[in-house]
Amino acid sequence: MAKKSYAFYPGCSSQLKASASNYLVSVNSMCRILDVQLTQIPDWNCCGASIAYAEGGELPRHAINARNFALAEKHLPGQDIVATCAACWLGARESKERLDVSSALMRETNEALAAGGLHYKAEVNIRHMVEVLIEDFGYEELKKPVVKPLENMKFAGYVGCQTNRPFGIDGESFENPKYLDKMVETLGGEPIGQYDQKVTCCGGALAFSEPEKSQKQIREIVESAYDHGADMIVTPCPLCQANVEIYQSEINKKQGTKFSMPVLYYSQLMTVAYGGSAKDAGLDGHVIPPRKLIDAASKK
Repeated sequence: MAKKSYAFYPGCSSQLKASASNYLVSVNSMCRILDVQLTQIPDWNCCGASIAYAEGGELPRHAINARNFALAEKHLPGQDIVATCAACWLGARESKERLDVSSALMRETNEALAAGGLHYKAEVNIRHMVEVLIEDFGYEELKKPVVKPLENMKFAGYVGCQTNRPFGIDGESFENPKYLDKMVETLGGEPIGQYDQKVTCCGGALAFSEPEKSQKQIREIVESAYDHGADMIVTPCPLCQANVEIYQSEINKKQGTKFSMPVLYYSQLMTVAYGGSAKDAGLDGHVIPPRKLIDAASKK
C-alpha cells in the first residue's frame, strides 16, 4: 500500500505529445520514489482555463470544474485532488471557493451535473503538487531519497503568477516565495536567492495575442537569471516553462541576444537527485537541453 494516495488531475498539457508531457513523466518518476499513488480521476475533463478568456460565462466554467470534483468524490472518496498544472489548480481552487460559498451557484451547477448523473457534495480539497510535497512530506523527508545531490548547479526559482496569487502556498510571501529555493537546497543545488523575477508574469496567453509585450517580460526573466549566475531556471508552471523556454529563440532573432537558458520543472530536479535517469526525468522533452542536469543523471 502506498504511503500516500491522491485523486490526480493531470490537465490537458500533460497528455501524451502535449506541451508538458515530460512534466508528467518526471512527476510519475518522483512519485514512485516517494511511494505516492496518483490515481487519475476517471473521465476527467478540461478545467476550462481558456473559457474565462473567451467570456464563456461563470456557470459553464465552474460547472466543468465541479464535474471533475464530483467524479473524484464518486470514484476516489476521501482523497484530495492534486493538480500539477498551475492554471488547472488556480481555476479549480477558484471554482471550489465560489461554489462552496454560493448556494445559488451550487444549485445551478448541480442542476447541470445532474444531466450526467453527477452531484457535487463539496467534500474534496484541491491542491497543487508542490503543496503536497511541502505540507505532506516536508523538506527533511524530501531530502532522504537524494543519492545524486545537484552539486555545482545554480537554479533561479521562477514561481510565476498562478501558484503565487491569489492563493499562493501556505506560509509563503507573495512578494518573495522561497519554496523553490528551499527545494533546490534540499536537493543539493544552489538556489539564486536574489533572483528578482521570481513572481513576474511570463505573459501567459499574450504570447499569442501580444507577443512583443510577452517577449519583453520573458527577456527580463531570462536575463535576470543570467545576471545572477544561474545555470537553469526551475518552475512549477507548465505555461511558464513553455513560454520562457520556447520564445528565447524568437527573442534572439529579433533582438540579437544569445539566450540558451534551460527551463525545468521541480519534479525533474527531484527525479535526477533521487537517482533517476534523464529519460525518467523527461529531460529529452526540452527545446533547450539542460546539459548539466543530463550529465548529472548519467553519472553512476
